[in-house]
Amino acid sequence: MINILVSAIKIIFLLGFLIGIHETGHFLMAKLCKVKVNEFAIGFGPVIWKRQGKETKYELRLIPLGGFVNMEGEEEHSEKEGSFTKASIPRRIAIVAAGAIVNIVFALIIYFALSTTAINNTSNVVAGLEENYAAQDAGIQIGDKILKINNKRITTSTDINEILNKNNGEEVSVLLERNGEKQTINIKPTAIKYHSTGIYLQALESKSTEIVALESGSVGEKQGLKVGDVIIKINDQDVESNPEKVIEILQTDNENESIKYKFLIDRSGKEQEIELEPDTLFKYYLGVQLEIPEDNLVNRLYYAMYDTNEFAYSIIDNIKQLFNGDVSTAQLVGPVGISEVVAKTNGIKEFVYILAVISISLGVTNLLPFPPLDGGKILFILIEAIRKKPLKQETEIKIQMLGFAILIGVSIMVTYNDILRIF
Repeated sequence: MINILVSAIKIIFLLGFLIGIHETGHFLMAKLCKVKVNEFAIGFGPVIWKRQGKETKYELRLIPLGGFVNMEGEEEHSEKEGSFTKASIPRRIAIVAAGAIVNIVFALIIYFALSTTAINNTSNVVAGLEENYAAQDAGIQIGDKILKINNKRITTSTDINEILNKNNGEEVSVLLERNGEKQTINIKPTAIKYHSTGIYLQALESKSTEIVALESGSVGEKQGLKVGDVIIKINDQDVESNPEKVIEILQTDNENESIKYKFLIDRSGKEQEIELEPDTLFKYYLGVQLEIPEDNLVNRLYYAMYDTNEFAYSIIDNIKQLFNGDVSTAQLVGPVGISEVVAKTNGIKEFVYILAVISISLGVTNLLPFPPLDGGKILFILIEAIRKKPLKQETEIKIQMLGFAILIGVSIMVTYNDILRIF
């Protein structure tokens, strides 16, 4: 009961806080742009506190999930002084975009702060070489600085791993700096075979063997494993409450071509057996060990800035993949899925990280040029700037209603998929 209460508090706080700061962004920018705000409310439902300011009514409402800003002339045309309608094009765009920008900036600040606590950073300077790997065979030496691979800048070991695996083992061009001189060498990475079930467990500290995620299209998903299943045994070996044992079993026998696993799982209180043959995949390595930078304030800030930049681009890249068809709508997560993720966070640091991820996702998504999102409103304002006059109110309302209907449809589909994943 206490766990359910704590989970509910975390979910309500996260969603309420993020929507609240979003609306506060609109409110503050409207005030800055001299646009009259008739009402500014935190929360929804019955009013539990209110105060009438010089021009704005401030309210605190019972349900702490977001809030709203009611500006003069926002919903319908108004010629009154200080109305949204009479504000200049740049000011209206700034007001509409402010909510999403606050979410994005907040997320980046939080992620940057979290990144400064990391102590596992690596540089791009070679500190060691693995025996019989590609880098040693190609003549890379200790002390070499790896500047670029396939013309992409290298800052940490993560950059190298991402490039090699995206390149599927093909030969890469490596730009080195050795004794102050640059040189380019071509290297075919070393391929290491491994077996994959597509299963992700909670952090090892949780001592849980519950499946928290499954790779889309993986053998685990295809053979019937589901998020929420608790692994009790693998090949008749007890693993419940022992995630280290699960990892140990699944990472052995990588050279065996015909390995199979028999899972005994607990699904909603009922035990069930599922057999699967893991996928045989490859990871690619140069075989270099990189120097760990000195742990000081300058380096922590430098690598935090780098990680934050990568974090921001990863969110944008995920949205691009959705529109390119690389990510299916079945992988989208809605309020139900978000609530499940938030409820399962362990510790303040993990909760704050999820807060940052959802905040930047909310901000970027809201800027998409699709009615009735903030990006759709900005699109209407830009059309007005090009046409030198606004769209007819009836036309705009019809487009908004169509967009709203599509969003509702997508929301229902995403929620349905969330429920299927959980239950």
